[in-house]
Amino acid sequence: MPLFLLCFEKDILSMQSWQLPEHIADILPDRARHLESAKERLLALFRSYGYELVHPPLMEYSASLLTHIDAGLSLKTIRVVDQISGRQLGIRADITPQVARIDAHLLSANNGINRLCYSGSVLHAKPEGFLTTREPFQTGAELYGYEGVEADIEIIELMLKSLQIGNINNVLLSLGHIGVFRSLASAAELSEGQSQQLLALMQNKDTDVIKKLVGEWKLDGMWAKAFTLLPSLYGGREVIAEARQRLPDLFNVNNALDQLETVCNAFSDQPMHIDLSELRVDNYHTGLLYAAYGQHSHDAIARGGRYDGLGKHFGRNRPATGFSFDLRRFTGSFTEQRNPPISVAYQDLETARDAVNHLRANGERVIIDYGVESNDSIASRRLILKNGNWEVQ
Repeated sequence: MPLFLLCFEKDILSMQSWQLPEHIADILPDRARHLESAKERLLALFRSYGYELVHPPLMEYSASLLTHIDAGLSLKTIRVVDQISGRQLGIRADITPQVARIDAHLLSANNGINRLCYSGSVLHAKPEGFLTTREPFQTGAELYGYEGVEADIEIIELMLKSLQIGNINNVLLSLGHIGVFRSLASAAELSEGQSQQLLALMQNKDTDVIKKLVGEWKLDGMWAKAFTLLPSLYGGREVIAEARQRLPDLFNVNNALDQLETVCNAFSDQPMHIDLSELRVDNYHTGLLYAAYGQHSHDAIARGGRYDGLGKHFGRNRPATGFSFDLRRFTGSFTEQRNPPISVAYQDLETARDAVNHLRANGERVIIDYGVESNDSIASRRLILKNGNWEVQ
């Protein structure tokens, strides 16, 4: 290869060596500080409700990440071969299955309630949207061991309190229940494939396509009518009463509507949206679904739901409910009060050492001034010697 081509190739490789993969980005100082400050306050909130912090590993055997039971989760998961065991490893795309594993095994001595929380990076094989990252910073809380709707109410309250920390105002709480659809699908004796196909169509609220599909399946008229009706059952709290009147009188459907009504009553002052066809869930969700939207957000800032039985894949079948969100999106409105830094001249450092240590111990940022520009915020305060005492001016 000619010398000039070798040099050109070397230059190209040098230019590319610092570039990151698409939808992956560094977090720079101001943003990183915001993330850690928000994380600290959120974990303190979780702790005040009794939720204990866990740190699952970034990588596990892929079977432990439940990629074999959830097609959507499987597509998100990046896999590699373990050079020690030869088995397939997965880089986690969702922390919830890991926390279910911890509840099922490492905390199995407790047969009562386990309240657990977490905050860490997950990695997706592809971004979920054009402007989204492939490395969300998943933060959330999970409650294991209680099947009553009271646990869902506790988790929803915690989710709403979390958004207050992020200064996210005019929050709309959206509620759904996968149990309504699954009860109808079971009663109509749909196959798993039919259920998944119909579930996907529900998201578009295209009643004409749904009506055509259930007609092709030759469903009984009652079930065909119910599935066609579901996409129109959305709006305010009145949707629950309308659903009671128009949907088939099934025990599990009525139970799901009872749960929705109980949650609505628990948050009577909260702006609420009910949607019985808003069923964007992972395959492991089993019941009540909830999401929180900000005033100007087109997608939910936080999502959660009930996922009873997820632990059975790890040998311990337990009721569970929880929520999570991407901390990177959450911090968009987060603010913090910080004093500007204090500078101290390098030549004064030795004599001012005690004063510097005292200030730092009390949470102040003290920057050593070497007489050159720094990438730290410009210090509007300075430590100076005045009348034999070090003072901040």
